Amino acid sequence: MIKNELNLPSSFGLSKIIPLVILLILFISLFGSWYTVDQGERGVILRNGKIIGTAEPGLGFKMPLFDTVVKISTQTHTTSYSSLQAYSRDQQPATLNASVTFNVPPDRVEEVYANFKSIDAMVARLLDRQVPTQVENIFGKYTAISVVQERVKFGIDVTNAITQSVKGPIEITSVQIENIDFSNAYEKSVEDRMRAEVEVQTQLQNLEKERVSAQIAVTQAQAEADSQLARAKAEAESIRIKGDAEASAIKSRAEALAQNQNLVELTKAEKWDGKLPTTVLPTGTLPFIDAKKGN
Repeated sequence: MIKNELNLPSSFGLSKIIPLVILLILFISLFGSWYTVDQGERGVILRNGKIIGTAEPGLGFKMPLFDTVVKISTQTHTTSYSSLQAYSRDQQPATLNASVTFNVPPDRVEEVYANFKSIDAMVARLLDRQVPTQVENIFGKYTAISVVQERVKFGIDVTNAITQSVKGPIEITSVQIENIDFSNAYEKSVEDRMRAEVEVQTQLQNLEKERVSAQIAVTQAQAEADSQLARAKAEAESIRIKGDAEASAIKSRAEALAQNQNLVELTKAEKWDGKLPTTVLPTGTLPFIDAKKGN
């Protein structure tokens, strides 16, 4: 018979194994019974795979070998979506970039684990399905021009659509539309149209400037004409008044002469220089002054 040279006394094996088992149990009990949850997280406590509660931030105790703690972040997260394809209401294709900011309410971490196991899985099943669809749907309600002109309203409409469509343990705080790129052909047509509009506005401004200048010239000419007319009227009035005065004076003098013959003779005498004419026509008469009437 062949003897088993490795056959050891049973007492030797037990004396070595039992202390090791005891030390292992103590080690597991000492270091496997405590856990910590960081601020900004909540712990989901599992006992043999079943949820039995949640843990707040801080140090906690659990049953070793039976309990495990899965940590779920309650901080704010942002997930980005690039190269989203959509068509506007006027059939203009565009590529959009968007980002969604969200967080998990602390009182719903059990639901996150029960339904999704992790936040990444939750994002894949909730947001990744709805964000492209809702962006495309809302973008299709705008024309290419209006979506650019009403960028803020478009972002609000997208946020509301995503918030209403996403059902689950997630709280969406904002949706940002970070970029909208249209096709090169459309962007060129927009540039050409804007250039044409600028040229039209420039022409309208020039026409308005010319119209204003013409109005100013007309106003100035009218003012000058009114000034000349006023001067002419004033001069004519002055002449009329002067003529009236002279006519009145002549009339008064004539009336005075007619009423006083002596004044007539006096006027003749005042105008005579005392010299007789050197030439007298045969039928002429010498100037005669009635001396008696002068006495």
